[in-house]
Amino acid sequence: MQTSGWLQLALFVVALAAITKPMGLYLTQVLNADGKTWLDPVLRPLERLTYRLMGVRAGEEHDWRQYTWAMLLFSLVSCVFTYAILRLQNHLPLNPQGLGALTPHLAFNTAVSFTTNTNWQSYGGETTMSYLTQMSGLVVQQFVSAATGMAVLIALVRALIRRRASTIGNFWVDLTRTGLWILLPVSIVCALAFASQGVIQTLHPYVTAQTLEGAKQTIALGPVASMEAIKMLGSNGGGFFNVNSAHPFENPSPLTNLLIMLLIMLIPAGLVFTYGRMVDDRRQGHAILGAMLIMFVIFLGVCYYSEATGNPLISALHVSSPTAMEGKEVRFGIADSVLFATTTTAVANGAVNAMHDSLTPLSGFITMLQIKLGEVVFGGVGCGLYGMLVFVLLTVFIIGLMVGRTPEYLGKKIESMEIKMGILAVLLPSACILIGAAIASVTKVGTSSILNPGPHGLSEILYAFASAAGNNGSAFAGLNANTVFYNLSLAFNMFVGRYGVMIPVLAIAGSMVKKKTVPPGPGTFQTTGPFFAVVLASVVIIVGALTFFPALALGPLVEHLLMWSGRVF
Repeated sequence: MQTSGWLQLALFVVALAAITKPMGLYLTQVLNADGKTWLDPVLRPLERLTYRLMGVRAGEEHDWRQYTWAMLLFSLVSCVFTYAILRLQNHLPLNPQGLGALTPHLAFNTAVSFTTNTNWQSYGGETTMSYLTQMSGLVVQQFVSAATGMAVLIALVRALIRRRASTIGNFWVDLTRTGLWILLPVSIVCALAFASQGVIQTLHPYVTAQTLEGAKQTIALGPVASMEAIKMLGSNGGGFFNVNSAHPFENPSPLTNLLIMLLIMLIPAGLVFTYGRMVDDRRQGHAILGAMLIMFVIFLGVCYYSEATGNPLISALHVSSPTAMEGKEVRFGIADSVLFATTTTAVANGAVNAMHDSLTPLSGFITMLQIKLGEVVFGGVGCGLYGMLVFVLLTVFIIGLMVGRTPEYLGKKIESMEIKMGILAVLLPSACILIGAAIASVTKVGTSSILNPGPHGLSEILYAFASAAGNNGSAFAGLNANTVFYNLSLAFNMFVGRYGVMIPVLAIAGSMVKKKTVPPGPGTFQTTGPFFAVVLASVVIIVGALTFFPALALGPLVEHLLMWSGRVF
């Protein structure tokens, strides 16, 4: 274990703190109804044109049911559009390699995956997807799925700050503004930055080269930089190439590796700062950000310690470097590989620069746990913060039960409707993970895809269903998921994990927006400060532990204990 590794992790946390406020200020300008930005002269005309083409009346707002139906209808059309492109790929242009159409079950899985912001990939991009499919199918969904998550968050925040209203905004307006003012300009700048550092961007056909041994090798090319930018910014994670950000054409250097990790965290961290501004109490945002940082730092420290300590069975061989380098990219080493793995599972991104299947059991446990907590340790763009706000309501309710007082948040009473919907948002993804993994682990169609025996095989199954229901997209790649069973079951998990949370969140927004705001009294529990941040983080971890500990104990935890006892499989 090296001091330089710990220093790298600490510097990343400092850099993250430094970019949070500037991004948060810009997001506040965009998301506030009367906010103005320097991009308005360019984007306002484009915004108005978009509304005319869509037939949207920007001044009309939706109640929570109308907002929900608009979101679901848009997602359905997006999914069908993507499925059609995947099935007709061989008949469409920009396919220089002549790649064929995807099978129905793989096309369905992929369409649901990118529509739900999961970006789970049961395929190798360079051997499966044409340039047109990557650009007009997958990249488009990476933009609009991220915008949809932010739109739902904005609706919830409006509901919390409005008094006795009936509407929570216009979905089409929220979708358009987040896409035009946030995702598009930042992605353009980042794509140019990536291209300047060696990330390729071309429509040239694949190149055949001759190796030093005289053999022929096909080098895959494509429009990578544009996809790399939005896949990181929008917490998508779907890579152009099969090995994702371990590929030198996606992630050429340690500098791009650092930029990628900061880009992953940029909007989720900035939105928490923005939240404090929008509710007119910055301390609320600070408390939530503190809870997220507490969990992130703890999980990051455990992962690095485990990977730097390495495998005792390798240490027993008296090798010079017992650290766990299996599955790591030598350009980045242990610290940056661990930081990337922790970041991508904390933020629902799913991109990888090292193989999670090769992580030590304790590190695999942490990455899996972060997903199973509901992707709220920063979480995805929009969905991370609204997921954490659900836990905030549950935390305040639990504390209210302890002191015998009706709980309040931001001056609004938390009643049975909000708690029922909050519990539903927590339980639905959890049930999908456990039920799906249980079926897969006791049936031949599930176990036949396992490439590793023993508890690690169970971990592969648990991780797959957690990644799908958590809309993360990363994988323990030792599991062959491109089968009818896994493509359909994981697609179902992705769907429930996305909309089984979004719909209850919008229902909470519909209930909260109608309530009056009452001034705080002597018995009001303060939802600001370090104490609340610690309590909130504790509730998140305890709920995850109570729900998933038995399954995790049979997978990564028992594997960790067996490894230290000298057992192999």
